[in-house]
Order: sequence, then C-alpha cells, then structure tokens
Amino acid sequence: MYKKMKKYLAELVGTMVLVLLGCGSAVFAGGIAESVGTGVGTLGVAFAFGLAVIAMAYTIGNISGCHINPAITFGVFLTGKMSGKDATLYMLFQIIGALLGSLIIFALVSTGAHNGPTATGANGFAEGATLQAFIAEAVFTFIFVLVVLGTTDAKKGAGNFAGLAIGLTLFLIHIVCIPITGTSVNPARSIAPAIFDFFTVEGGGTPLSQLWLFIVAPLVGAALSAVVWRFFAKKEN
Repeated sequence: MYKKMKKYLAELVGTMVLVLLGCGSAVFAGGIAESVGTGVGTLGVAFAFGLAVIAMAYTIGNISGCHINPAITFGVFLTGKMSGKDATLYMLFQIIGALLGSLIIFALVSTGAHNGPTATGANGFAEGATLQAFIAEAVFTFIFVLVVLGTTDAKKGAGNFAGLAIGLTLFLIHIVCIPITGTSVNPARSIAPAIFDFFTVEGGGTPLSQLWLFIVAPLVGAALSAVVWRFFAKKEN
C-alpha cells in the first residue's frame, strides 16, 4: 500500500507543478504582457509546459512513470500496462494536483496583478470553432500520448532520454495549438483552471461550459494512440 501511495502522491505533486509552472507562465508572463515588453509570448509558455514535464519526468519518473495527465494514464491503461483501479486513482490524484496548482495561481492573482488573457490559464476556443478545437485536441493528444508510449516502452523505448523527448514534444505541440485552444492535451490541466476561472473577476463561465471538449477530445486521442501503439508493438509471427 505504501508503494502504491507513493505513486499516487508523485502524480499529485507532478501535476501540481505542471499546472503551476505551465498555466502560471501564461497568467503572469504570457498574453498581453508581450505587448509591454515583459511577456514571454507563445514560445515562452510552450517552453514552460515542456520544461515542467522534463523536470518532473526526471524527478518522479522512477516512482510513478510521471504520467501527470489523465490522457496518458488512459492510453497506458488501454495498452494493458496498468490496472483499471490504478488508472482511476492516478487520474484522481492528477486532478487533485491540478486543483492545488490552480489554487496557488488563484491565490497569487487574488493578492496581486497578472498580465495574462485569463487569471487562471484556462483553455478555450472561439465561437463557431468547436470542430476545429476538437480536431486539434484529439490529434495533438494522439501525437503526445503516442510519443509517451513509444519512448517509455521497456523494449523499444528511449531509456533515459524519454523525459527529454516527451517534454520537447509537448513544447512543439503548444507552439501549434496555443492559438487554437490554449493547448490542453491533458484533462486535468483543463479541469482545474476552468473551475477557478468561474470565481475570478474576469471569469464568465465560458471555460467551464467548454470544458467537456478538453476532457473528451484528449481521451479520444489517447485511445487512438493506444490502438496504434499496440499495432506497432505487436510481435511478428
């Protein structure tokens, strides 16, 4: 039980760090801050998410595998590499970790100023762009989870370079997807900011009303990646 709890807590801490550093970069250094010369822009936010994943991969990867993303956990479960019980608890602790990360951002915003387009880094898409957003989130999650499954595979993986490959992939995905949805490819990363956005001055409930897409599309993408990876990893007769 102790060993299992260590894994769950590692996922909690890892997801908290990902949301705090990734969404935090968007809130405090992204968006409109760029126009006054102090923002990091799209590339900076993309780097923040990618570097956060790399940091956590080499910190908790040997404890829990560093999923820190329900879509990854779902993909791993569908490939038969973890039980349904473990997958469920991984996702639960990831969401709790994301909520803690968003809570810290919310506390920082509530006690000072921020320069981002939202006070929480919540995901969202333009009116009339639902299909575009769904395709983007499903396809980019497919790519991301496929890279995770491939690079972490015991026989075909990238070994100690897996964390670097995964983090850089997330960086590349953010460059393309930020203008479309703000980039989720991670339901936990979307759930927590959407909830806290509802309680901010700027919040109008839009991220919460669009949240379904950032849960469903990544899981669809993860399922497709699991199917493809099972085909790639299947032993030849």
